[in-house]
Amino acid sequence: MIDLRSDTVTKPTPEMRRAMAEAEVGDDVYGEDPTINRLQEYAADLLGFEAALWLPSGTMGNLVAVNLLTEPTQEILVEERSHVVRYELSGMAVLSGVTPRVVRAEGGRLQAEHVRAAVGPTAYYKSDLGLVVLENTHNLGGGSVQTIEETQAVVAACREAGLRIHLDGARLWNAAVALGVAPRALTAGMDTVMVALSKGLCAPAGALLLSTRERIERGRRVRKLVGGGLRQAGILAAAGLVALERMIPRLQEDHDHAALLAEALAAGRGVQVAPVRTNIVVATLDRPAAPEIAAALRAEGILGAAMDAVTLRFVTHHDVSGDDCRRAAAALGRLLA
Repeated sequence: MIDLRSDTVTKPTPEMRRAMAEAEVGDDVYGEDPTINRLQEYAADLLGFEAALWLPSGTMGNLVAVNLLTEPTQEILVEERSHVVRYELSGMAVLSGVTPRVVRAEGGRLQAEHVRAAVGPTAYYKSDLGLVVLENTHNLGGGSVQTIEETQAVVAACREAGLRIHLDGARLWNAAVALGVAPRALTAGMDTVMVALSKGLCAPAGALLLSTRERIERGRRVRKLVGGGLRQAGILAAAGLVALERMIPRLQEDHDHAALLAEALAAGRGVQVAPVRTNIVVATLDRPAAPEIAAALRAEGILGAAMDAVTLRFVTHHDVSGDDCRRAAAALGRLLA
């Protein structure tokens, strides 16, 4: 099968498997796993923060960040299609007692004007805005990329309003490659940042939360609260180190493959394709046929994701080749003709 459902389906590379087998480990609850410690220090230096915390998943990283940056009864300003709204089971409400205030933004890219428009007079009988969450790249925005200029404008608007800001950077690496900038250029000014290792970078599990040293120590307690106390998890962190050291430059290949798929989709009838900047292709159909098209593709050995009745998503990654994507593009062309 050619699996284009997500870049989460990638397998660890041979180099990762060797690193995992040979990893030096210890008990991370005591802070004694040397490989986790090395990964955290490497990531903090790479992205320009004082400290980092390894977590099993990006969702846990977002949940911990929201808990650290908000107080119960507050609201979070976020684009309505964001991961923290759509795919985290209302965790912000369950764990932190906060709710989202959603706005629609082109390509999912929240802008400074959205922040300024959301800020209003406080009153004891209504929830106050406490946090802004960005997502870069934006999953359901078609892998859209928030530029340095856009990001810094949002940061400035948050500082003017006395708001904190978190970046869901699960695919930050793709954004950096698409823009041709260092990843830390897209994280400057953030209170917290979450980055994933288990998507296009091929690690089998893991994410990192980055912030000040004091906030990361508090985050370690919140991670424990949600069951994230880790023992000899250096075997997973070892793969994360390989991911950061080796896998980022090759992401451009995934972006090129996504462009092939987007071209085939755009040539079909009754379909609109979001502009493709990275490795995600999102297509909206004029009629509710996404599950049927996904089933027809599966019959041809191609896996895609029907996100709802009218939305198809395809994600390119390390484990699908250019030939795989050309075959998938040909099949899409036939189905949508």
